[in-house]
Amino acid sequence: MHQAKLSFACALALTGEALFLAGCASTPEDNTATWSPNKIYAEAKDELSSGGYDKAVILFEKLEGRAAGTPLAQQAQIDKAYAQYKSGDTAQALATLDRFMKLHPASTAIDYALYLKGIINFNDDLGLFSSIARQDLAERDQKASKESFDAFKELVTRFPSSRYTEDASQRMTYIVNSLAQYEVHVARYYYLRGAHLAAINRAQLALTDYQGMPALEEALFIMMKSYDALGMSQLRDDTKRILDKNYPKSEFTSRGFKTNSDPWWKVW
Repeated sequence: MHQAKLSFACALALTGEALFLAGCASTPEDNTATWSPNKIYAEAKDELSSGGYDKAVILFEKLEGRAAGTPLAQQAQIDKAYAQYKSGDTAQALATLDRFMKLHPASTAIDYALYLKGIINFNDDLGLFSSIARQDLAERDQKASKESFDAFKELVTRFPSSRYTEDASQRMTYIVNSLAQYEVHVARYYYLRGAHLAAINRAQLALTDYQGMPALEEALFIMMKSYDALGMSQLRDDTKRILDKNYPKSEFTSRGFKTNSDPWWKVW
């Protein structure tokens, strides 16, 4: 009996050793172990350009550790953020950019980091900058739009001569338009459901916060119609005079709300 127990214990020990050895044998080999930092960067860029974003992220992370404290490591961090963005991991991309800007505030790539942060929040496949997308930014998450605007604004303010400033300025204009349209979108929603006072309040908010934006034409029209529905003829007439003065050829006055038309931002 004692011998049997001993044999069983030995078998367990041998099995455990075999499993340990098997575990060690299955550890993935690091093919980059003998690569120079420049080779890792070249391979990562190749993966990035060919659409292998997940592989690129791994290589850039290796490079960050291998070339720590060098300009190449900083470049790897920026490129990693772009690869994360392209792979759809926007949260990680934004976190990487925030970390980069915190660790390297004097980097010459800060303007690009701000631009990329704005692009990620903007969502580059929408509106004015896409010939395919059909969804209006005004109907999307306005928190992201505001964060995008803030990043572009910081870029334009701090780096007026940056190569990215002109595009950032155009996107800022688009975002402000979309935020104004968002308020009007909500005002129209309220009006069409008979919540006329709420519609007036939302339209007034657009008029106050986004002066000069194209969406304000509809905001005035909604206010005029809402005052009329509430029987407030004096305010209705006052609003109509303002609408006629600022938009003498307004299609809203002649045709009412637009239906089955392209989104307000579609200009091509």
